[in-house]
Amino acid sequence: MEENRARRVVERLRGRNVFAHLKLPHAGLTQCGIRVVLPDGREAIWDNDGTAGLEAQVMRDGILVGFVPSIPGSEHFTDEQLIEAIASADYDRPVGRSTPTAGRRPTPPPPPPSLAQRLRTTFGG
Repeated sequence: MEENRARRVVERLRGRNVFAHLKLPHAGLTQCGIRVVLPDGREAIWDNDGTAGLEAQVMRDGILVGFVPSIPGSEHFTDEQLIEAIASADYDRPVGRSTPTAGRRPTPPPPPPSLAQRLRTTFGG
């Protein structure tokens, strides 16, 4: 995804209390991605490989532990549809799934941990 669009999506995800960051391209890639930090220490890397569809790799300590497969039709998503797909993805399955929104209301993502909870987890207190 192009950098300006990724920045817009990250900003709007943060407005929905999703701990999202811009993932700049690295060697050989020209597309930006979105990194979502999950409360249990995993992170989801969305759309950094230059493919047309929206998908994510779920990583823990640099090791692939799951993924959200390419979402059909996502190559034509608006910013709002991208935000909804990322915010409502189910990261708790070995193979994550984006919840379908047609015909039912998506479950909102759980609230992010508080700063105190994150500090306790990080510093073991």
